[in-house]
Amino acid sequence: MKRFVYWALGILAALAIVLFLAIRFSPWPAVALIQYVFAQGDAASEARLEKHVPPGLVSRTSLPYGGGTSEIFDINLPPNASGPLPVIVWVHGGAWIAGSKEGVSNYLKVLTGYGYATVGLEYSTGFGTTYPTPVRQVNAALGHIETHAADLGIDPSRIILAGDSAGAQLAAQVANLTTDADYARAVDIEPTITADQLAGVLLVSGAYDMQQVRDSGDMSWFINAVLWAYSGVSDFFDDDQFELASVGRYVTASFPPAYVTSGNGDPLAPQAVALVDRLTALDVPVESLFFAADHQPALPHEYQFNLDTPEGQQSLQQMLAFIAQRVDPTP
Repeated sequence: MKRFVYWALGILAALAIVLFLAIRFSPWPAVALIQYVFAQGDAASEARLEKHVPPGLVSRTSLPYGGGTSEIFDINLPPNASGPLPVIVWVHGGAWIAGSKEGVSNYLKVLTGYGYATVGLEYSTGFGTTYPTPVRQVNAALGHIETHAADLGIDPSRIILAGDSAGAQLAAQVANLTTDADYARAVDIEPTITADQLAGVLLVSGAYDMQQVRDSGDMSWFINAVLWAYSGVSDFFDDDQFELASVGRYVTASFPPAYVTSGNGDPLAPQAVALVDRLTALDVPVESLFFAADHQPALPHEYQFNLDTPEGQQSLQQMLAFIAQRVDPTP
């Protein structure tokens, strides 16, 4: 019996060493754990939102916008939609290495209930996918949606680009390259739509400056795994190309009108505040929703998706007011 215990302890020690070495020399073991946790969070959020989804919506799912298995999208239309509708194109979050369009599906259906077409984009997050592949995919999806606008029932001249968490960063980066030719050349991505087609952006609980997470304390292991995996390099803080992902440093006066929000308990909130300050200084029309540092209960990352709270409802109504100012829901 004692020999068996020693043998079992030896196996566990060996596995611990292997896991430690794997994490030390590759971010992907930690990423696998993060992906699992994020999937559980998405499922819980979707379950909470289900009762808020209006009836009668028309949805088409997993339509291709490219040749890759992850290059697909869902589209929702209001009941009895007539004429081309303005469209909200939403990029899901998940720290660039997790999440899925299914994780925001019900929230987009809620928005559809107010008279808009909504599109939930999928993009690559699997093993080996690195920056700037998701940026290229979101840009390509916009081009596909424009080309097939008539079949989809949308008006390609009235596009709202949106995203949450990492999706907000991707949306902001694509918005910036769409409206700033110098930035598009720097990231080596040619826009697929024109600046005047992009009526506005919705940026929810996003990250806009990678340098702001250099000293993350207890979250350093998470930041290291995520940004190492996404950037594809271990020295991501010093990589010149990945630096361009810090889109808050590169926005110009041509950036589209924006709605920006984060909760007071969200560690990314300072980045959102800094982005709003910069856009305001550039005279870009921007509306924001933040909360006092002592607001209780503290509002976590992506508080906006909990419509059972007054703060979640406040964000939704403010977002809808912003959208209505940018695109009239009637054709």
